[in-house]
Amino acid sequence: MRHVRIDDAAAGQRVDNFLIAQLKGVPRSLVYRLLRRGQVRVNKGRAKPHQRLALGDDVRIPPVRMPTRDDSGPAPGGMTERLLESVLYEDERVLVLDKPSGIAVHGGSGIAHGVIEALRAGRPGAELELVHRLDRDTSGCLIIAKRRSALRWLHSELRADAVRKRYQALLCGPLAERVQRVELPLRKFQLQGGERMVRVDHENGKAALTVFRRVEAYGGLTLVDVDLHTGRTHQIRVHAASIGTPVAGDEKYGRPEHRALARELGLKRLFLHAASLAFRPREDAPTLRVVAPLPEALATVIERAVEGAHAV
Repeated sequence: MRHVRIDDAAAGQRVDNFLIAQLKGVPRSLVYRLLRRGQVRVNKGRAKPHQRLALGDDVRIPPVRMPTRDDSGPAPGGMTERLLESVLYEDERVLVLDKPSGIAVHGGSGIAHGVIEALRAGRPGAELELVHRLDRDTSGCLIIAKRRSALRWLHSELRADAVRKRYQALLCGPLAERVQRVELPLRKFQLQGGERMVRVDHENGKAALTVFRRVEAYGGLTLVDVDLHTGRTHQIRVHAASIGTPVAGDEKYGRPEHRALARELGLKRLFLHAASLAFRPREDAPTLRVVAPLPEALATVIERAVEGAHAV
């Protein structure tokens, strides 16, 4: 059993994020299992994942087998180099990465290496932490904190909805209005096989707000800019599907006819891209806007959609 006294660097952090940092390499599913079973204690009381730690708190962490370097081996060839070449912005406190589609942000659930593990391998000794997350199949802007103080500051900005997240998506179907606001509560659940899903749940769901803005229509497809005001799991995908226009290439929330349409365009991934972020990297800094260009594979799909619309 290990006890950790919370210092200035960790004060204000959520219990789950603190544990993930303390137990680096341990699957997130195990961290949350320890919390659910009451094995993690704060000042002798049962800890909750979203609980905020205060200066001087005593955190009891149960013994957990930590993976060794041999447990997962090195990151797949080229992953670390590819990510380091994808840095869009960097200063002494943060870096913003243009995350490729198909790479998870962290390991776990059968994935040995994600973005954060590969970056740590490429910068040994650096203090790197995820500020937020993107789905594995989503590409684009991802913020990494290089200091604990930066992590705390940006988490506070996220809670205050002060970080502007703009996505680009291709929707299957027409948008009813030029600007469509979707405010539906979402709830996570697991299927019997363990697959994670999200659905609209008016009774037990968590508040979620997404704003879709039509950019261009191509026959049965609509290119949209998306403003994300909350960061729920699969939020854009579920909200898009809930109004009858799922994201192109969405194997989880789209219907068979939508998947067929994506295949006709040669789309081999989810058409969802974190196009830009606007945030203050520290309290006394002006707002910084970082842009990730649309990946070539998605730009090619748009060209085909335009050609198809003109041919009709």
